[in-house]
Amino acid sequence: MEQLEQVQLTASHWVFLLVILAIFVSIGFRKGVIIPSIAGIFMLGLLAEAPHDGALNQLIFAVQVVFRALLNAGIELFDIMLVIALMVAMLKSLQSQGADRLMVAPMKKLMIGPWTAFFVLGVTMYIAAAFFWPTPAVALVGTVLIPVAMQVGLPAIGAAMAVNLFGHGMALSADPVIQGASRLTASAAGIETSALLPYTLLFSITVGVVAITIACLNLRRDMRSGVLQAPQTDEVFTPQSVGAAAVEADTISKTPEPEPAPGPYARFFAVAVPVILIGVAVLMIYRALFVPDQAIQGGGATALLGGTATVLLVLSSFAAHGHHALDGISSYTREGFFFAIKIFAPIIPIAGFFFLGHPEHSAQVIGSGSAGYLFDIGNNIGRYIDGNVFLLTFGMAFIGLLTGMDGSGFSGLPLVGSLSGALGTGAGVDVHVLAALGQVAAIFAGGGTLAAWAFGVAADAGIAGVSPAALVRRNFVPVISGIVVACGLAIILMI
Repeated sequence: MEQLEQVQLTASHWVFLLVILAIFVSIGFRKGVIIPSIAGIFMLGLLAEAPHDGALNQLIFAVQVVFRALLNAGIELFDIMLVIALMVAMLKSLQSQGADRLMVAPMKKLMIGPWTAFFVLGVTMYIAAAFFWPTPAVALVGTVLIPVAMQVGLPAIGAAMAVNLFGHGMALSADPVIQGASRLTASAAGIETSALLPYTLLFSITVGVVAITIACLNLRRDMRSGVLQAPQTDEVFTPQSVGAAAVEADTISKTPEPEPAPGPYARFFAVAVPVILIGVAVLMIYRALFVPDQAIQGGGATALLGGTATVLLVLSSFAAHGHHALDGISSYTREGFFFAIKIFAPIIPIAGFFFLGHPEHSAQVIGSGSAGYLFDIGNNIGRYIDGNVFLLTFGMAFIGLLTGMDGSGFSGLPLVGSLSGALGTGAGVDVHVLAALGQVAAIFAGGGTLAAWAFGVAADAGIAGVSPAALVRRNFVPVISGIVVACGLAIILMI
């Protein structure tokens, strides 16, 4: 990859850099970064080299730039928000007829001991999280399978680690089906989501396998030594009590709902929905590998997945409510959109600022000829780094971990993507590898497995009835070890 020509930095470039430093300081103090991001957009609008005569006109333009930047980010991310909303709405419609529990109930038969329980719980969580996202998935999987896992001897902390590392760690950091995380990172880095996805899968699996291996060894050691003991019968949560714990951590529903009796079509949908969704995923993978000229990827893949979820939502609503589905489907759609908006609302202003670091987005918001601020800065820094792959790799992993400490994981992806695109291009290394590594580190940290205040940790710990701090302590060494191994793999790929 050739280096770009050196660019003369202007006052706007330095403002952009100072705002990034302010964002890092805010993250360090566990404060929000929305206000620094919006302030940064406004200052870039004030300093823009545009033909606006007079201070008042320049001020008006700066205010307009703030809105345009947020709108640009919203347009870039709306399709992902929409497919997540539709997936959650579909899951809520399945819950109304009891099909969701029947969908994962067969996995109970595979739980014959604590270790089979750990991996059955984890793999089921991974699959459910890949299609429904981890937060809705943990309420589904946890309420049905965690009580069974504890009955066969898996300690509560072990159950929490299984759903956490597989779901909010591996599945969310790769996001292989919905691709919301990769889309956010790729947009900021100026690369294609489909080209980024193989690396996010590789690094998420690497970190996950290492972390899960070490976690299991530590769990086995403590169970043998008596530090952790198998739960007694009276300590095992019932599905109802686990569900109540999940509700405290889950934002989809604020009050516990009675468990619905399976409807007449529940068994059909319990089989049809996973078969159809897995079939769609297999079709996309097959075409990408064997029929590349007909590959379904990027926006096409998102549209296929979202359209499938919509059709299933409509059919499930009619199965659950009959002719009343014309009214009932509104509540499911509303809950789905509430969930998606709650996830992405704080991300859009942050993405709006960091997208301006890319020349294409900057031109759309500020005007043709405007600079790609972060890419210009990264190109100049890249000349001093001079292809130092070791420094870039561990630096990007550290930045990913740092941004994840805000407890979101996703709010740092615009920064990770922008820095990867800027520094990788300037230093002449593979941007895809850097961006994927930063994404996986950020989401493993904040999405999350390492931040006790992260929503993912709170949900997973709550549904298992353990302390979020205890879960994070258990995860720390395994996850950090996995990220170090992933850094080594990234260096090999970029040499």
